[in-house]
Amino acid sequence: MMQLSKLITGAGLSLFLSFTAAAETLSDSLDNWKNVYPYGEVKKSGESLALISTGNWFLLSKARYSDFILEADVKMPAVDKEYSNSGIIFRAQVGTKKDGTQYAYGYQAEVDPSDRKWSGGLYEQGTARQWLFPQHKTRSKPGEKFKKNLSPEWTDKKANAYKHTQWNHYKIKAQGEHIQIWVNDVLTVDVIDSNLSEGHVGIQHHGSAKFKNHGDRTNTVLFKNIQITPL
Repeated sequence: MMQLSKLITGAGLSLFLSFTAAAETLSDSLDNWKNVYPYGEVKKSGESLALISTGNWFLLSKARYSDFILEADVKMPAVDKEYSNSGIIFRAQVGTKKDGTQYAYGYQAEVDPSDRKWSGGLYEQGTARQWLFPQHKTRSKPGEKFKKNLSPEWTDKKANAYKHTQWNHYKIKAQGEHIQIWVNDVLTVDVIDSNLSEGHVGIQHHGSAKFKNHGDRTNTVLFKNIQITPL
């Protein structure tokens, strides 16, 4: 009986170790990423990835994922008189424009430092659906594939989970049609949606006019500890 118990314990430990070993830290190397756009820059800065771009841009993972837990830390810059916005795209696809250039589209966990305070909201980048939650007055067309919102109020707690110019921890869980987003351990999104089932993950820089016109890198977005665990 003792030997059997040891065998079972050993097997359980082996299973646990194999599960934890499946987690991949994407921010460890630039080799994990690709740029499908004709613009956008990323640099490895210590443990962080530093993003700057002239236009709305997503740096995509080379690998594709279906069901997963993705965690990342993001820090937005303090900018003066310039728009600053970011996000984490997931289950992303690559499309091609009429001019032959490529772009990413898919679900996006929003990083929104504006007075609107929609950080942690769910947006669908590059499609007509746009804001899935919270609902926008003119830019929300979720359609039939948006099946259920399990946490349908955008509360003060959700709105204030994000802390500007500080490191913010994002967690995204996508399992089948069930999508959840947390910002600093606050559940902001809990929905059932069937539009996308797999794809790339990626990190965003929304673009900087000062960088485009003057080479000013003040509006640099930092990401670190980007870890994904397939489910």
